[in-house]
Amino acid sequence: MKALLATLVALIALASSPAYSHELSMAELEVRETAAGTFVTTWLASGNVPPGQELTPIWPKGCSSQDEQVQCGSGGMSGMLKMEGIGQSYSAALIKVYWRDGSLHVYPLTAAQPSARLLDTTSGSVADTAIAYANLGIEHILLGVDHLLFVLGLLLIVGNRWMLLKTITAFTVAHSITLAIATFGVAHVAPAPLNAAIALSILFLGPEVVRCWRGETSFTIRHPWIVAFAFGLLHGFGFASGLAELGLSRDQIPLALLMFNVGVEIGQLGFVLCILLLFRSLRLLAFERSSVAERLPGYLVGTLGAFWTIQRVFILLKGIA
Repeated sequence: MKALLATLVALIALASSPAYSHELSMAELEVRETAAGTFVTTWLASGNVPPGQELTPIWPKGCSSQDEQVQCGSGGMSGMLKMEGIGQSYSAALIKVYWRDGSLHVYPLTAAQPSARLLDTTSGSVADTAIAYANLGIEHILLGVDHLLFVLGLLLIVGNRWMLLKTITAFTVAHSITLAIATFGVAHVAPAPLNAAIALSILFLGPEVVRCWRGETSFTIRHPWIVAFAFGLLHGFGFASGLAELGLSRDQIPLALLMFNVGVEIGQLGFVLCILLLFRSLRLLAFERSSVAERLPGYLVGTLGAFWTIQRVFILLKGIA
């Protein structure tokens, strides 16, 4: 069982972006109505590749584009807009439509939901928007490899179902609190020290996993939910980077915050469920395994945590110098 878990940890490490695992590569397309049925577009991005070279908007029926201008005629910009290329250089795209009356509507698009229904009013479809923010949360947690590795470390420590439920709930409550605090602008943590602290939380769990397998005890092993809550506060600020990229107006934050957090929880619980099913399957198989293989996942959690900590502290110190 532990050998297969070690493979899982290694695959997570290989798939990760070690410096900033929580950050999305977000492309942003601003669409401004300059006259009735006439719109001007502008690309922005958090990545290094110009989004116009990777992403192709398919405008609603009746709209045609030439260079940075879109003509929609008397019908206005109403209908389905699709973005081709999401999931390659950019994990998400944000469509911001500025209407002539000064109103704004935001449409988050992801690989799971690459299209949105645009309306020539600000009402929009609440259900479609809610689903889009939930999908954004799911993709954000699945890209947050350091977060998933921390959750895996907790699963290796916790010994029974009740304590597991208590620990995951504490972690969820904690990162939900700081996600809300950061999204509403009450508090902010700079990315460099935050990422270093998140890496340190993973490094912290490494020795605890090994100690647990040796039959020893510690405060973390006896009360993992307290440790999960404390470090969950840090991870919540990391999740907030996904919403911070959206640049939402204050009246749009409540729905975005709620559904983004729902998406994060769906992704996290899905990951936990997969690991628990893996535990169960390997117990039923009951094949032979060496002691080295059993210890390897704990050492990998600590090693990857140490690697990320050193790397991110170096980035932090380089930024200060």
